Amino acid sequence: MSTQEVTKREAWVMAARPQTLPAAASPVVVGTGIAVHDGVFAVLPALAALVGAGLIQIGTNFANDYYDYVKGADTEEREGFTRVTAGGLIDPETVKRAMYLTFAASILLGTYLVYVGGAPILVVGLLSVASGIAYTGGPYPLGYHGLGDLFVFVFFGLVAVAGTYYVQAAAVLAEPFPLGVPPETLPLAVLVAALPIAALSTDILVVNNVRDREEDATTGKRTLAVRFGYGFARAEFLAMLLVAYAVPLWFLARPGYTVAIALPYLTLPYAASITRTILGETDGRILNPTLERTGRLLAAYAVLFAVGLSFTALPL
Repeated sequence: MSTQEVTKREAWVMAARPQTLPAAASPVVVGTGIAVHDGVFAVLPALAALVGAGLIQIGTNFANDYYDYVKGADTEEREGFTRVTAGGLIDPETVKRAMYLTFAASILLGTYLVYVGGAPILVVGLLSVASGIAYTGGPYPLGYHGLGDLFVFVFFGLVAVAGTYYVQAAAVLAEPFPLGVPPETLPLAVLVAALPIAALSTDILVVNNVRDREEDATTGKRTLAVRFGYGFARAEFLAMLLVAYAVPLWFLARPGYTVAIALPYLTLPYAASITRTILGETDGRILNPTLERTGRLLAAYAVLFAVGLSFTALPL
């Protein structure tokens, strides 16, 4: 479809990039799964975390669209999905306003989560919004200096899973608006459970950076793939997969968990298929669908992992 045939509604959907939403929903699913296991599931905080994560993801997508255009990172040689600002589908200032409105909506929703989770959630929420803008905007854009992988690992993995669990546990175990982290609201198992989501979310970015390496190198976007080459990026992809598929073994070795926690291993054939592609391809026409497939891998892994965690709370 040419840009002349795209309606405004279609353009906004393109800008929001719904194919990236599994990266927002997956940590909430896993955080909720382990909350069910630990008997601290709370429906309203879980739903608020899900919507809030989606808003932050969409706001970050708007920010990437706008700031990459402003910085000249989106050229005619771009092989990725169409950017609405660079493609002339939506005015840059309109995309910028949408970014701020989306982040404002996430902050508004976050007031409930701050009431439940207190000062820790206030700090995490503000940092998440600021980092979403700083990924491609601000004086030192993270994605332009090889820090995008760390940003995704931390905020779309560790923070998102732990935050989802924490607001539910705080709602059940603590008084409203705690100033610190109440006891038993952030156990070690939650941080370990966050690792696969952090790793697979990072792998989505790795596929993106392998696809865009040549263009990024010419526009000054110094991703890890640009800095260290295709070999490094592919090794990073494999390392993240290793982390993701090692974590269920950690849970299997602990009391209170059963073989249901091994359900994510059902996704191994799909992961192997994606790996074969990423190890041998750089063509955007092939890596665009591979990017979507990596998102589906993340979603499938997250659902199976959450189910495995949840079922361990039930008599087998």
